[in-house]
Amino acid sequence: MIYEFKTPVSDEDIKKLRIGDVIYLTGDIVTGRDDVHHRAVLQNKDVPYDLKGKAIFHAGPIMRKNEDGSHKVVSVGPTTSMRMEACEAEFLEKTGVKIIIGKGGMGPKTTQGCKDNIAVHTIYPGGCAVVAAESVKEVIDVEWLDLGMPEALWHLDVDHFGPLIVSIDTEGGNLIDDNKKIFNERKESIVKEISAKLDFLE
Repeated sequence: MIYEFKTPVSDEDIKKLRIGDVIYLTGDIVTGRDDVHHRAVLQNKDVPYDLKGKAIFHAGPIMRKNEDGSHKVVSVGPTTSMRMEACEAEFLEKTGVKIIIGKGGMGPKTTQGCKDNIAVHTIYPGGCAVVAAESVKEVIDVEWLDLGMPEALWHLDVDHFGPLIVSIDTEGGNLIDDNKKIFNERKESIVKEISAKLDFLE
């Protein structure tokens, strides 16, 4: 299924999503990766935006500062989400974020966090950072810039941002884990078939 959502997103919208579904998102989102999560969770700092019903993008954007002091996104590609595994569940509980956006999958702690907090993890295709930047209508604001440009908390207004592929849903489904099991099952028979046709030293 393909869904068009506008932030803030309701619990009812999130509950109907299943792994493999695709979301296109309009509204305000924030970027935040390792340092943002550590500051919010490990240092217990208050996040300076109301993120209830919103989305966090695991990304380190490249920004250009305009003459009037505003910023324009040059590129904003997804960061490997597993780097945030240790803090993501607590981040969801603390902030009320409903949609996590990143690259690759996340583990059992985040999977449980999505169940407990009615949230989903989604995957944005890698290698499309410039395309993603074109979906950003405006850089609304930035906080925690002392962390550096890629690690700061950038507040963005996006339009039809996606595709975002649901990889963890509120029922505990985990697309990447499921795919690994399927691939490993298929691999065994294929490796045996190939090995029988090859001459190699063990």
